[in-house]
Amino acid sequence: MKGFFECVPNFSEGRNQGILNEIVKAVRAVPGALVLDLEMDADHNRSVLTFVGTAEACAEAAFQAARRASHLIDLNRHKGAHPRMGATDVVPFVPLEGASMDDAVELAKAVGKRLGEELGIPVFLYEAAASRPERQSLPSVRKGEFEGLRDLIGKDPDKDPDYGPKAIHPTAGATAVGARPFLIAYNLNLNTQDVAIAKAIAKEIRERDGGLPGIRAMGFMLEELKMAQVSVNVVDYRKTSLAALTQTVTAKAAALGVEVAETELIGLAPADALVTSGAQYLKIRGFSPDMLVENRVAKARAAAGAHGSAQPFLDAVAGPDPTPGGGSVSAFAGAQAAALLRMVAGLTVGKKKYTDVEGRVKELAAEAYSAQGRFMALVGEDAASYDAVSHAYKLPKDTDEQKAERSAAIEKALMEAARVPLETAELALRILACSEEMGRIGNANCVTDASVAGYMAHGACLGALANVRINLVGRSGPQTEDLRARASEVERQAAAIRTSLDTTLAGALA
Repeated sequence: MKGFFECVPNFSEGRNQGILNEIVKAVRAVPGALVLDLEMDADHNRSVLTFVGTAEACAEAAFQAARRASHLIDLNRHKGAHPRMGATDVVPFVPLEGASMDDAVELAKAVGKRLGEELGIPVFLYEAAASRPERQSLPSVRKGEFEGLRDLIGKDPDKDPDYGPKAIHPTAGATAVGARPFLIAYNLNLNTQDVAIAKAIAKEIRERDGGLPGIRAMGFMLEELKMAQVSVNVVDYRKTSLAALTQTVTAKAAALGVEVAETELIGLAPADALVTSGAQYLKIRGFSPDMLVENRVAKARAAAGAHGSAQPFLDAVAGPDPTPGGGSVSAFAGAQAAALLRMVAGLTVGKKKYTDVEGRVKELAAEAYSAQGRFMALVGEDAASYDAVSHAYKLPKDTDEQKAERSAAIEKALMEAARVPLETAELALRILACSEEMGRIGNANCVTDASVAGYMAHGACLGALANVRINLVGRSGPQTEDLRARASEVERQAAAIRTSLDTTLAGALA
């Protein structure tokens, strides 16, 4: 499945940072899954995590996050202002670049099925993925919450899940998995502790009670802030903008003798939603998103093609700062090699001529996919390791104690600065080997592409090894010698594979 997706799982934990760190760690461990944001709310006792990636990356990351949450969160001990039915309460997928809502629905069903089968959690599909009209609305699916659904699932046919057992998970509850457009979680805090006022305003503005289109709302009391809150989900910001919503709530609050003290954006929102609201507030005549310089730059880069999208990284490399430098460039070269290898695999799988090797080609593609994500992470890790070395050298050295601490910090930073590019080199060696094999068994029309992937991987390997060695100059000890030995072995193996790669290409060109 092609395209890019956003996933915004909500977890029934908003007070224990350690638990959320473990969940985020599980997502970050998935190649290609990029964590954008985490919002924790103690009063709601709920957290919202936002990450993006390909279908494969988002599917795996969502599953791993839910798996971790099922081990760490017990709904029997959970109390909070926000309705909930599961440790992982809801998992929505939002189609982004190159993806359609149908793609998001397919993704939601695949993840829901896996959660049900492998984790034993009953799963309800909602929004665009809903299997029944009455399940399109999340509040309808979640009605009764954990305690109520515990007594109904398995007894009431209307509460039979789409996937998983017909019994609620004893600690992780149930999970809603769906596909939807962007949803903006937006709260308006009132300068009053009278929660009845917030509930009255919420009732007046929500769509189901005849209020604003695309608006769902509830009233809560925020004990920590000593404020009543109108908590809103803006289901369609094109129907009701944030500006219109804020103006409406402000007017209704004023009529009841209170003010909107502040607003909160929970998670992320599309730029269009904020820009449009700002333009409405400023009353800009004839406003268009094309008036924004960032949008014009993005369009210019899109028109420039693939090299335009890579320009920010190239500009950073060419800049006056020492990072990103050679190590990061080597990792980026490795990522390009892996991506090109995946292209060759895609042009091989499904061709009758290559049926016998299709299984192996898919394995090579999977390895390239995993490596590509890790290479991109190493781009940043390499820069960070160099920055740590630079910081260590700048530590004070006025006293003997400071000198000792500085020396230890430098040693530790240099070892890490050598370890990171060595990982890049070892990963590049794997992709070099995959490229050499793909050149032999893959689509013969793509033998030069497989070769280029191999050459890029070899270059990434040699560049990374140079960075390993420069950080070990003048150093000794068992750890240093181990790193040097590993670097030499990687270089030896890479040279042998490169010879085979050259032979394969020479044969194809003869």
